[in-house]
Amino acid sequence: MPRARASARLALIKAHLAEVSACRLCPRMHPPPVTGRPVTGKVMLVGQAPGDKEPVLGRPFAWTAGKTLFKWFHSVLGWTEDETRDRLYFAAVCRCFPGKLPQGGDRVPDEGEIANCSRWLHREVEILQPELILPVGKLAIGQFLPVAPLTDIIGHLFTVDYRGRPVDLIPLPHPSGASPWHRIEPGITLLRRALKRVAVHPAVVET
Repeated sequence: MPRARASARLALIKAHLAEVSACRLCPRMHPPPVTGRPVTGKVMLVGQAPGDKEPVLGRPFAWTAGKTLFKWFHSVLGWTEDETRDRLYFAAVCRCFPGKLPQGGDRVPDEGEIANCSRWLHREVEILQPELILPVGKLAIGQFLPVAPLTDIIGHLFTVDYRGRPVDLIPLPHPSGASPWHRIEPGITLLRRALKRVAVHPAVVET
């Protein structure tokens, strides 16, 4: 029975990812949507939105921020990038590149775009029933917790009610090179504390 359930869950998540890839609901977004691998484990990573390189390369966290993110996991778990992608389900607040601002930098998705894309995250939680969610960056963290300074959030484990079920939450800062937060104190210490919590969480240990 466990094998049959795992096989059914894999089929569901593959069909779900095909639906996500076909979405063209938001006119200001730049398709195609970016999706991760059809992972059926109990740990979900939720990013913010892809940059301009991810749609071309066809995977989330495919550029500079991704290199930093995968170094973080390697530092506490010893996982390579490929192993991380095989063990964590990669989701996001928005799955398409939002576009550039006239003054430079990536546009932040608006409330309507976030609401449109939330259906995918809701469905993923329903299918996978994760035991641990890792929201990366303020926009992702804000989908699960009230707005607060990163110094009050990073390094802590929260248990939240999401879509009617309890789930553990370990927020991480965004690994963007444009943000110095994770490279200076207290960010360095708080990030290290958060990653240690990730490494010993039962859902990660089982993975």
